[in-house]
Amino acid sequence: MRIPKGHPRYHSLQVRHRLLQGLRDGLVTEAGLIAQGRGEAFDYLLGERSPSEARRAARAAAALLLQARRPVISVNGNSAALAPRDLARISRLLGAPLEVNLFYTSATRERRIAAHLRAHGAPTVLLGGGARVPGPAALGPRARVHPRGIAVADVVLVPLEDGDRTGALIRAGKKVVAVDLNPLSRTARTATVTIVDNLVRAAPLLAETLRGMKGWPEERLERAARFDNRGNLDRVVERMVRRWTGIRR
Repeated sequence: MRIPKGHPRYHSLQVRHRLLQGLRDGLVTEAGLIAQGRGEAFDYLLGERSPSEARRAARAAAALLLQARRPVISVNGNSAALAPRDLARISRLLGAPLEVNLFYTSATRERRIAAHLRAHGAPTVLLGGGARVPGPAALGPRARVHPRGIAVADVVLVPLEDGDRTGALIRAGKKVVAVDLNPLSRTARTATVTIVDNLVRAAPLLAETLRGMKGWPEERLERAARFDNRGNLDRVVERMVRRWTGIRR
């Protein structure tokens, strides 16, 4: 279906069709479509724009990732369908592998996602297995990780993550950079740094921020990485309330 560029929902519909194509290609599950719909509701509350809080979070996230000794980018079906080129670019900028990590997993789906990422420029894609992240049974297959990837990472970028695994990664001593449109979610509240934004905007924003900060001295990165995640999330909530009610809390 051709969507007229003047359509008021043009960008949102483009994203939806990208996910539908991902479903047809075996990257995305039906449950992933439901998750995207939930996220879209919060994007409306943001006015479908990257707030200043997202830019501040992206700067802190970039500093953490550039300081990391073993950064890893976790990828699920939705993130592979929505932002493969930008995730591949982040991977190249950091020299960090992408690791496919799925809740609704199968060997076939993992291979399809890995091939899709490589086709969009990803230099290194790992498939989970051989090691585990300790945590609750709710982690399911996502506890299974690559022994040279998430298992040994010190900082993990987890776009479109779930709260159980974010908590498990934090308890395992790792720092987590999350992308989540819901500032009230367990993921957002548990992560070290949360970029509250749509992944299709957050991924290029983070890539550009990383490019601009590469080569910064360690002391400057250390200062940039100091970040009040809870305070930033509270400001996003305030923004959402103010935008749609005109009421200041």
